Amino acid sequence: MPKKFINKFLPDHKTIREQKFLKLFGSMFQDPNLWHLNRHSASGAFGIGLFFAFWPVPFQMWLSAFAAIPLRVNLPLSIATVWLTNPLTMPPIFYGAYKVGAWVLGTDVREFEFQLSWEWLMGSVNTIGPAFLLGCMICSVVFGSLGYATMSFLWRRSVIKSWQARRAKRQCH
Repeated sequence: MPKKFINKFLPDHKTIREQKFLKLFGSMFQDPNLWHLNRHSASGAFGIGLFFAFWPVPFQMWLSAFAAIPLRVNLPLSIATVWLTNPLTMPPIFYGAYKVGAWVLGTDVREFEFQLSWEWLMGSVNTIGPAFLLGCMICSVVFGSLGYATMSFLWRRSVIKSWQARRAKRQCH
């Protein structure tokens, strides 16, 4: 069942509740729905996490938490899912997003070499920036929606298989 599998990787909710930055939410943070794992909360958390994973901004985890709380989906799972984009996966994922944006805009994919400097960043805003940002937004919506639908489907399939196994077990006895 997805619930058992997901719980293996999630930290204890008491540990998370003690994080300083999450105390900003006050009583909203105490909502038990933020900690339960069911089809709705897991699907929503995956959708939110994948949506914000494609945003090229710092503090993606905060954005995911800000969205998870009012939507009442599993908070730890939404934060953990954002880590799809991490220092190892970010370059290929964001390059792919740039290529998607360039394709949608009908522009040629430019060759460039990333440099960690303010000058390079400001110069890139006019050259690759529009395609990159459009690609990130498209990927956010597409992968967020796919994450939601896929998790919902897997959860439902798991529950149905569990019911079928129970029914088969009862029929044998």
